[in-house]
Amino acid sequence: MTRADDRPSRRTLLGAASAAVLTAGCSTTTDQPTPAQAAATAAAPVPPTGKHQAGITTPQTAQPHLLAVVADVVPSVAIVRLLAELGETIVALTTGTAPRLLGLPPGDLTVTVGIGPRLVRMAGRTLPGATDLPPFAHEQIPAPARGGDVLLQLCATDPLVLSVAAAALLETTGLRERWRQSAHRGPAVKVTDNLTAPRNQLGFIDGIVGPHTDPEQSLNLWLDEPRVAGGTIAVLRRMELDLPRFAGLSTADQEAVMGRHRDTGVPLSGGVIADGPDLGAKTPDGRYLVPANAHARRAHAAVVGVRMMLRRSYSIDDPAPGLLFISFQNDLRTFTATLTHMQNGDALLPFTKTTASGTFLILPGFDQQHPLGSTLF
Repeated sequence: MTRADDRPSRRTLLGAASAAVLTAGCSTTTDQPTPAQAAATAAAPVPPTGKHQAGITTPQTAQPHLLAVVADVVPSVAIVRLLAELGETIVALTTGTAPRLLGLPPGDLTVTVGIGPRLVRMAGRTLPGATDLPPFAHEQIPAPARGGDVLLQLCATDPLVLSVAAAALLETTGLRERWRQSAHRGPAVKVTDNLTAPRNQLGFIDGIVGPHTDPEQSLNLWLDEPRVAGGTIAVLRRMELDLPRFAGLSTADQEAVMGRHRDTGVPLSGGVIADGPDLGAKTPDGRYLVPANAHARRAHAAVVGVRMMLRRSYSIDDPAPGLLFISFQNDLRTFTATLTHMQNGDALLPFTKTTASGTFLILPGFDQQHPLGSTLF
């Protein structure tokens, strides 16, 4: 762990952020950059400080690569100092002033920090995020891959910078890694003039419906309790997908599982891609256009009776083809009630197996005057 007298002060790091953002991604090396490094250099830097942490709604279009690291806090480490050091390191990494970057341009690197229920309960047992996820069906989760104290979600255009940044974060804090997962976004499809969504490995467009406007995010996404205002609740689930069995279905049967057309993303009830499904629409002979067990119906917020969740899911190739599902919501029940409802007949679930899971309180944003986690500890 780096000694306090070896590190730049928090004021120095945060005070230099504006100037560093202006020059982030400008390489001083004469070596020819790789295509990924060139893309990262061109990517617009994302400010790490503010009311909300970066990596949730900023940037609006999620970066194509992600690394999620789940860790535990080493015994005897002071939580206040640990979180403050994480915030300092994040500023240094995202503004390009961290020597540990080894000359790599950070580009649009974002780091989002969440704390697990055990740490939340240390700050207050009734706080949002203090509740663990219950077990669900279709899970085969080894103990090290369930729960955890800290989530580090790193996103960037350049995948190389993610592992380097993660190493810097783990080296400068009292964290012991439990598991990690690299993931990537599929091709982006236009949903509206201001919104895109990626295709997943099932061939369908993922994450169309969600709280995308400021009023929707205020209602569904952000916490407003004073100590956690500006934060949110994240659920992280790694799922293997039975791609051969799903691919063996006809296109019509695949669409019946999902409730949307595979090529366009339009609901089976009609309309345009941005529309939610018309769950009351029927054929002339009385059959629902969106089948009763379709994922779009079983996971629909109005059907479940919960608010919406914001999803920034990614595809994975290792340890098996699948999905790293990440949802953000201001009430954990939004997720738990949805998955409980899905267990009672969602046609998609039999094609999935969850192998890692956790929930985390995504801390409010931070700045020079308010270190990361300072509203809680």
